[in-house]
Amino acid sequence: MSVIFVLARAKNGVIGVDGKLPWHLPADLRHFKALTTGRAMVMGRKTFESFPAPLPGRRHVVLTRDRSWKAPGAEVVHDSAAALRIAGAHVAVIGGAEIFALYLPRADAIELTEVHATPEGDAIVPAFTGWREVSRVDHPAEGTRPAYSFVRLER
Repeated sequence: MSVIFVLARAKNGVIGVDGKLPWHLPADLRHFKALTTGRAMVMGRKTFESFPAPLPGRRHVVLTRDRSWKAPGAEVVHDSAAALRIAGAHVAVIGGAEIFALYLPRADAIELTEVHATPEGDAIVPAFTGWREVSRVDHPAEGTRPAYSFVRLER
């Protein structure tokens, strides 16, 4: 089984504010799509609810404590092992912060968009320590959009 994390994280650890991304980076959205299409994505309920609709070409495995919650397009599970069992061989863990913490011991790689900004936010993921950077592609700021880097980390 291959478990990768796919996320964008600011320098201060922020990954979200009020259920949304605190930046708009079209290249990051395209990068996310390229990394997750064809995979099962494991996520928490709040992450699923942040999408306007289920994302095409991907399975949405939603981990929630709420036994009565359901939504069109969501494959609902209530424990972390069940999520991996139904997700199959290639899993993209996409958030939120609690879900990343839960699966960190199982992750093989992290596809991280480092956003070179320090926005306010209410969802925080600490820096990934003990990982080896294997690739980095830097992108400059454009207008009001911050600079960012696509980084791959492996154990």
